[in-house]
Amino acid sequence: MDLSMTTPEEITQYLQDHPEFFEEHPDLLESLRFPHPYEGRVISINERQVAMLREKNKLLQNRLQELIDVGENNDAISEKMHRLTVALLGFGSLPELLHELQYHLCEDFSIPHVVLRLWQIDEFGTEADLPSPEFDPISNNVRILAQGMLRPYCGPEVDDEIRQWFAQDAEYLKSFAVIPLKKQSNFGLLVMASPEAERFYPDMGTLYLERLGDMVSSSIMRLIQQTPGAANRESAS
Repeated sequence: MDLSMTTPEEITQYLQDHPEFFEEHPDLLESLRFPHPYEGRVISINERQVAMLREKNKLLQNRLQELIDVGENNDAISEKMHRLTVALLGFGSLPELLHELQYHLCEDFSIPHVVLRLWQIDEFGTEADLPSPEFDPISNNVRILAQGMLRPYCGPEVDDEIRQWFAQDAEYLKSFAVIPLKKQSNFGLLVMASPEAERFYPDMGTLYLERLGDMVSSSIMRLIQQTPGAANRESAS
């Protein structure tokens, strides 16, 4: 084989086609020297293979640690979701839920800013005649926006009206999670916000946020249907 007229590709192909080459030339393996990948010196093929295996092992260990960290984080979130579910089941009235939900999200999930807005509650059986900001008037634009949401939104931008719900804190907020509350149709929004831009980012997963929306929606519907107004409306019908 004339190596003077041979390309590296041809040499590679030759060695692949003739695996017995190094068996026939064992001294060659011992005399070959390769640059160390990091230390700037030459090493034997065995040393280089060991160095490459160590690097692969390090990458695998790092990846395994990442998976462990993700699993532990998911376990922690699941535990918090469980505690919130238990709390939601224990609420005996809609005012209690409206008062305590924000506390649980702030204390257990470390979410600094939470607002809730509800509308069309009377369509589900009660007028929800409560002196609470959760029932402040909502524009048609926000209702249309909410109705078109198939899943929670995470990111730095929200409708100006939604941002204003946070009053004087609005100018400091850099990320938002907007969660639609639904039964047959959308009847509210749960909005969480943070001054940290990376807290709610566009590419983050929304599985737990969707579950949170389902839990809160179901709890609100349960409490509404337990109110005297709902019972009177059902008996009249």
